[in-house]
Amino acid sequence: MLASKVIERYQTFCPSSLSMEGDVSGLQIGSLNKDIQKVMVALDIRETTVAEAIDKEIDLIIVKHAPIFRPIHHLLAEDLQTNIYLELIKHDIAVYVSHTDIDVVEGGLNDWFCELLDIKETTYLYETQTGQGIGRIGTVKEQTLEELALTVKQVFDLETVRLVTYAHQAQQYISCVAICGGSGERYYKEALKKGADVYITGDIYYHTAQDMLTQGLLAIDPGHHIEVLFVEKIAQKLKEWKEEEGWDITVETSTVSTNPFRHL
Repeated sequence: MLASKVIERYQTFCPSSLSMEGDVSGLQIGSLNKDIQKVMVALDIRETTVAEAIDKEIDLIIVKHAPIFRPIHHLLAEDLQTNIYLELIKHDIAVYVSHTDIDVVEGGLNDWFCELLDIKETTYLYETQTGQGIGRIGTVKEQTLEELALTVKQVFDLETVRLVTYAHQAQQYISCVAICGGSGERYYKEALKKGADVYITGDIYYHTAQDMLTQGLLAIDPGHHIEVLFVEKIAQKLKEWKEEEGWDITVETSTVSTNPFRHL
């Protein structure tokens, strides 16, 4: 079947038009006008992901993070970064990117986070289009910051989480929680405006963390990599659509870790 048929079905669930201004989403490498047998879902495309895709004879990768996110000035096999793109082209592996569209869409990544953490009565955190937005804010059963942080750690199977808090606030009770996958620190003022007690997001910058505390907002930083939930959830949807549509394809999930961080 044509790769375009898979992406057409994907876009009925998650239209690329939901992507935020300036974002990289949609087909980035290769062609959708080709027959495919194997689709793989991945969070990132690194050299390990490409090797995995080649080994599994993948025809199409649906990925959260765009492999090309900086300007390319040359395409040289000797350059380890650009060789990633050359290997994909050489093996005719198409790459479709679903970045902020899957963050924004109702029933997408940020809603899946809320389901896992039992955050209820949610609405979007920051409006991106009329009636649509990135991030979520809602309520949880009243608990301490430390209790919520331990739940985050357990749910996402993390070695550790960073808390943005003064020592005496770890036992502070919270009930209103904002969350945004990836690097969402830029939206912390929206979390404050909407009454969040705590904001869960990744890659919080040192001085931003200080600003949060000064303005009365606690935070939990579980890292950027919790977005790997995308892989499991999108693969599940592809398998459901495969049964509904009678697609003759195999759906694979990337099993290599692209998380660049380890903790001692």
